[in-house]
Amino acid sequence: MDIAHYQKEFLAYLESKNWIYEPKNLYEPIDYILKLGGKRIRPVLTLMISDIFSRDFKKALPAALAVEVFHNFTLVHDDIMDAAPLRRGKATVHEKWDTNTGILSGDAMLILAYQYFENYEPIVFRKLAKLFSKTALEVCDGQQLDVDFETRSNVTIPEYINMIRLKTSVLVAAALKMGAIVAETSDENAGLIYDFGLNLGLAFQLQDDYLDTFGDPKTFGKQVGGDIIENKKTYLYLKALAVSNTEDCGKLEHFYRKKLKENSVKIGEVKRIFELNDIPFLIKQEIENYTEKAFATLTKMDIKMADKKRLKDFGLWLMNRAV
Repeated sequence: MDIAHYQKEFLAYLESKNWIYEPKNLYEPIDYILKLGGKRIRPVLTLMISDIFSRDFKKALPAALAVEVFHNFTLVHDDIMDAAPLRRGKATVHEKWDTNTGILSGDAMLILAYQYFENYEPIVFRKLAKLFSKTALEVCDGQQLDVDFETRSNVTIPEYINMIRLKTSVLVAAALKMGAIVAETSDENAGLIYDFGLNLGLAFQLQDDYLDTFGDPKTFGKQVGGDIIENKKTYLYLKALAVSNTEDCGKLEHFYRKKLKENSVKIGEVKRIFELNDIPFLIKQEIENYTEKAFATLTKMDIKMADKKRLKDFGLWLMNRAV
């Protein structure tokens, strides 16, 4: 079964839910963000893994929805913290409504996500809830580190990798492991698929960092150059400081010390320094490195070769995505 089929089935399940209750000002933003689009990568992973381990993806639909609702909750709050105007090419929740609405609707989404685990028997419910709680807290840890890094001048690449592991990778890994838990496969398989997701998640976030600066505004969905505007010390910035000459390092540090109302010159100059120092090539090498680490875990997994190929094909698609 291909990715498009899982996406279609998940969207049908999502559309079957009524998100708008009273008070409407709490629930309409939830309906809005959940229907904004996106590739639904995380819930697709939950469904795919349940299918691989049990040949029944439909029983994983509630867990997949929990993952998607939680992911969108983090986006609503992240957008507030980043003062981001766009999400998937449309106005962010706090722009369309206001900040207080975004905070409260996001809080409600976190609670709604947990409710979907109530569809499962106690032993599966307990495993899902335990993994979900651990993951949710790690995502908060990662978000705080991300904020802390904005005002620190001595962030290292290993520290950055740890931050994106917490902020992004653990949710990808958890989405996969939830599919394994619902399928009631072995603990060894569940652990291996989690490790696969951790490394794939790192590749995914590094790809997102690359696209934030070098992506096509028509297909990326977010504001291109947003990380530069917000002075985010992404892998591109940290690697540039590590390999650039003194003059380029000085320029980068100068641009990243201030926030401007008009950013076109800043974005253009920073991109030029990145390109001059082969940063697009170097980050692509790192994306490939983590993708290969993910693939290495597949060799240890107790599943059919055809299923290993499906997971590898998914990883390659993710690494080479253009949007």
